[in-house]
Amino acid sequence: MYDCAVIGGGIAGLQASVILGRYMHNTVVIDRHHGRSLMAKNYKNILGWPNGISGPQLREVGWNQAREVGVEFVEAAVIGGYKKGNSFVLQCSNGTMIEAKRLLISTGLLDQIPENIEGLKDVLGLAVYVCPDCDGYEIKDKRTLVFGAGDVGASLACMLLYWTKEVTYINHEPDSRPVSPHWLDKCKEKSVAIVEGPIRRVNYADLQALSSVELTNGEIIEGEKGFIAFGGNEPQSDLASQLGVERLENGHIPVDGRSKKTNVPNIWAAGDVVAHSQLVAIAMGDGAQAAIWIHKSLQK
Repeated sequence: MYDCAVIGGGIAGLQASVILGRYMHNTVVIDRHHGRSLMAKNYKNILGWPNGISGPQLREVGWNQAREVGVEFVEAAVIGGYKKGNSFVLQCSNGTMIEAKRLLISTGLLDQIPENIEGLKDVLGLAVYVCPDCDGYEIKDKRTLVFGAGDVGASLACMLLYWTKEVTYINHEPDSRPVSPHWLDKCKEKSVAIVEGPIRRVNYADLQALSSVELTNGEIIEGEKGFIAFGGNEPQSDLASQLGVERLENGHIPVDGRSKKTNVPNIWAAGDVVAHSQLVAIAMGDGAQAAIWIHKSLQK
């Protein structure tokens, strides 16, 4: 029987596990090596890392730090769970059954990224970004391309004008997700160019800088930096639903702002699965705060 099972070994889950381990609670992290942080090749907005650190590096540091204070790790997905008296039982994809007094759900979200755009994943996190709050500064005064679909991409293109005045929006799905008249007018008003057509390939001078994008019709659009905005990001909250945890219409989990408790006693949630600003520093704070209140609950 564990004191706490942390479901998801991303930034929030690892931060929580380090604190729970330092509280000397018997803690296990169940991690399927998934999440946005694995795509983040250089976080530059974290205090103490002015030159940046990648998500995989940060996770490796976190794994080692947690293991040093006695936290255990299970490499698996949690495929089911139920309440058993005063504890919870989790069924893992490797056949393991784990029982714990407390749960922390830190399963993150799944970004929608087209698989058929050549070169995109090579530069994702280095020259092409996901989160404007995290990486908007990286496009300061750069010719920027937004790869997206429908109004989601148009909205982001207008938002990015805070950092640069040269923004072109490429609607990758013009037939199925056209830009609405409202956003067409907004883009025109703000001098955001819109190009319609599927993207074939992202070309880059090096991994830190784009050179151009080639559409399937052969058209070439030049740019130095990029953002993706396809919408449909999926919070990984199905397990939470199984356990009776409340979810918002978009799948995110609402929590108490002070403690990170969910509506179900003895279940907490932290990180990008929660409805909050999706910054790595906030994920750390969420995990830390949840761990403190999990510790308090175990003292009772």
